[in-house]
Amino acid sequence: MNRLSLRARLLLGILLPVLAFIAVNAAVLYRQALHAADTAYDRTLLATAKALGELLEVENQAAQPRLKSTLLYSALEPFEADNRSRLYYKVTGFQGETVSGFEALPAWRGQLPVKGPYAALVDFYDDDYQGVPVRVAVLLTPVTWTGGQGMATVQVAETLELRQTLARRLLVDTLWREALLVLLIAAVVVFVVHRATQPVKQLSRELGTRAEGDLTPLSAVDAPRELRPLVDATNHLMSRLRDLLEHQKRFVRDTSHQLRTPLAVLRAQVQSAQRGDVEPITALREIGQTVNRATTLANQMLALAKVEQMRHQTPTTVIDWAALIRAVALDTSALIAEHELDFEIHTQPAPVLSHEWALRELTRNLLHNAIRHSPPGGHLHMTLLTDGRHAALTIADDGPGIAPAQRQRLFQPFAAGDAHSGSGLGLAICHDIVLSLGGQIELENRVVTGRLGGLDARVRLPLATPPVR
Repeated sequence: MNRLSLRARLLLGILLPVLAFIAVNAAVLYRQALHAADTAYDRTLLATAKALGELLEVENQAAQPRLKSTLLYSALEPFEADNRSRLYYKVTGFQGETVSGFEALPAWRGQLPVKGPYAALVDFYDDDYQGVPVRVAVLLTPVTWTGGQGMATVQVAETLELRQTLARRLLVDTLWREALLVLLIAAVVVFVVHRATQPVKQLSRELGTRAEGDLTPLSAVDAPRELRPLVDATNHLMSRLRDLLEHQKRFVRDTSHQLRTPLAVLRAQVQSAQRGDVEPITALREIGQTVNRATTLANQMLALAKVEQMRHQTPTTVIDWAALIRAVALDTSALIAEHELDFEIHTQPAPVLSHEWALRELTRNLLHNAIRHSPPGGHLHMTLLTDGRHAALTIADDGPGIAPAQRQRLFQPFAAGDAHSGSGLGLAICHDIVLSLGGQIELENRVVTGRLGGLDARVRLPLATPPVR
C-alpha cells in the first residue's frame, strides 16, 4: 500500500468494499430469486395436484373401496412451462398403495404446515428423484363415495432447471447494472482525485522550478483547506532553514574575522621569538596568553553555535537550578578566592525545564563576568528566589557597572564593554540561552546613596509545570 499512488489507494479503498458488498449481495439475491421462483412455480404445482385430485374415482364401493386414476402422463403437458423442466406425479391410495404415476417417487415424510399460504392441505419441499433435484408439492385430497370417505395423497414433482434459469437471469441482470455502477464509481474517483491533486502538483512544480537557496514562503491562496496545514508546515520549515542558514553564514563570517586577529598576533610572536627579539621565557608567556585567548574565543563561539542549535529543540529535563548554582559556585571558588571577594549565596529550590548544559553555561558566564569586573576585596552576592511561577537569579557585584549606551549592545556578539577584558561573547551566549528558555535577562546599575554601587545581573526563568496527578 505504501508504494501505491493516492489514486490507486482511493480506488482500492472504495472499490474493494463495494465489490465485497456486491459479492455478498449477489449470493443473497440469488437465494431470494430462487425463493421468488419457488413461490411463483409452486402455484403451478398446486394447480397440477388439484387437477389430478379431481380425476380420482372409487371402485367396488360396497365391499372394498379402491381408489382409481386413469390419468395419462400426456395430460400433464399443459402444466409444463417449457421443455427445459419435467413433471413427475404419484397418487397414493387409502392404504398407502400407489394408484397411479411414478412409483419410485419418494414418499412424503413431512407434516402439513400449521398455517400455509394456500387454502388447501398442501406442503412444498425439496427432494431428489433419480439423482436429480426436484421441487415437490404434496396435496391431501378428500375423496367421498356412497357410504364413506377417504384421504388420497397426490405428489407432483418438477425439476429445477426453469427455476434456476429464472433466478440466474435475475442475478445477471442485476450484476450488469452493479458492474456499470462500479465502473462509474471508478471513473468518478479517478476524475476527482485528478482534480483534487492539481494543487499538490502545482506546489511541486513551484518547488521544482525554484532557484537554489530560494526559501521564500509558498503561496497558498488557492490551496484547498486540507492542504493549508502542509503548506504552513512547509513555510515554517523553510523559515527555520532560512534562519539556520543565516546563522551559519554569520557564524562563519564572525569566526573568520575574530580568529584572524589572535592568529596574526600569535604568528608575529612566534617570528619575534625565532629572531630572538625577546627573551624565550617572555616569548613563551606571551604566546601562551595569546593561545589562551584564542582557545577561549573558539570555545565561546562553539557554545554560541550550540545555543542556536538548542533553540530549535524542546527541553525535556527538569533541573534544580539551585543545586546547579551551588555546583557552579563551588567550581569557581578558587577564582573567587584569588580575587579575595566577600562571596555570599542564597538559593531556594527552583525546578526549571532546560538542558543542563545551557543552564550551567548561563550561570557560569554570569558568575565569571561578575568576578572579572569586581574589584579585589569587593562583595559578590548570588540570590535565587521563586514566586510560584518563576525563578529569579540576581548576581550583584561591586564593579564599575555599564554605561547606558552600552547596555543594549552588550547582548550582541563581540560587543564587549572593555576591549581588553573578553571577547564579547559571554553575554550574547547568556542572552540566547535565556530567550530559548522563555525567560528574561537584564543588566542594571545599582545606585547606593546617589552613587554607583555596582551592577546587578538579573535572570528570570519560568518554573517547570508540576506533573498532573
